[in-house]
Amino acid sequence: MALERFADVVERYTDGYGNGNVFEPRREAVKEWEEEISRAVRRAENLHRMLTNPQEPKVAQTPREEIYKKNKSRLYRYQSKRTHTTPLLFVPNLGISRPYIFDLMPGGSFVEHMTRQGFDFYLLDWGVFGPEDNDLTFEDCVTKILPRMTRKVLESSGAESLSVLGYCMGAPLSASFLAAYPETPVRNFINMAGPIDFSKIGLFGLWLDPRYFNVDRFVDTLGAVPADLVKAGFKLLKPTMDLSTNLNLWWNLWNDKYVEGFNALNRWANEYVAFPGEFFRQWVGDFYQQNKLFKGEAVFGGRPARLSSISCPVFVVGAKEDYIAPPECVRALIDAVSSRDKDYVELPGGHISLIAGRGASLHCWPKVVGAALVGGNDG
Repeated sequence: MALERFADVVERYTDGYGNGNVFEPRREAVKEWEEEISRAVRRAENLHRMLTNPQEPKVAQTPREEIYKKNKSRLYRYQSKRTHTTPLLFVPNLGISRPYIFDLMPGGSFVEHMTRQGFDFYLLDWGVFGPEDNDLTFEDCVTKILPRMTRKVLESSGAESLSVLGYCMGAPLSASFLAAYPETPVRNFINMAGPIDFSKIGLFGLWLDPRYFNVDRFVDTLGAVPADLVKAGFKLLKPTMDLSTNLNLWWNLWNDKYVEGFNALNRWANEYVAFPGEFFRQWVGDFYQQNKLFKGEAVFGGRPARLSSISCPVFVVGAKEDYIAPPECVRALIDAVSSRDKDYVELPGGHISLIAGRGASLHCWPKVVGAALVGGNDG
């Protein structure tokens, strides 16, 4: 019950005072008053439980098997009926956060949704990095890890082609790979909230502008980007987010389902992952500062990576209130590829709302399902 609604209840209860009328509260007002008292009791109970006996939320519950591992990277295949024979490789961001956000909890899991739709769903988990990984570069991911993972997907599935879905940083990683290796048998490519034109990247682009930020000096000094520094950067993008999150929690603290979802999402939102130093150097220098991929100047392993080399069906999803990857920098992929079959959709919400939250399963995920079937996915 919102504050305004509670005030309305009070007003209805006091209706008649000052006019000489006898106070006879309406039945609806009594019912709402009782409901608010009940919510206040449940709110207090849940708050006490969260403070005195916090429970570790259960996440990543969709059954899966590890298909392949190399150093920190893991390739997982999820159980499903596999009514669609073309496998789908999901490439998330490297570093920053943990991938269980995509399989947060039953009923609110992107992975669960895709497997229930019958997709042969694979997820690339880049891993949690330490100082021993500081030599890993963006180029290594494009020329070594992604080609290897693609082969493993095709081998384990027995398919002749695959679909690729990139989210956030996973989209420019995937796009760089597909552009550098146009011979890859890809059925279609989906970009969910992945920045492409970094001249339109927003506040991060301003902070990382070479006039103000020397990435070489930064990496040479620190060696890597610690998880706490990654966290600080994202918190500064929207400093009031924690306040609004806690206010929303207070008003919904009576709702057990809301509290369960909050605990799972809050756990993920506070588990940041470090960036390998050399990866960060190339990510900032070649993308944020020089915009090489979008300009057609990127080269990986001696191979030019031109987005115009991508000719498979392409589907791009942007979020209207995305302050991490603004929609205009995401949509840029549409104009850069040579695909005839390409489409862009812009949905309400922010960066995370495409893969988590109440609206994702209604507005975003069905569109991704439809896009993944473009190009003749059998089923």
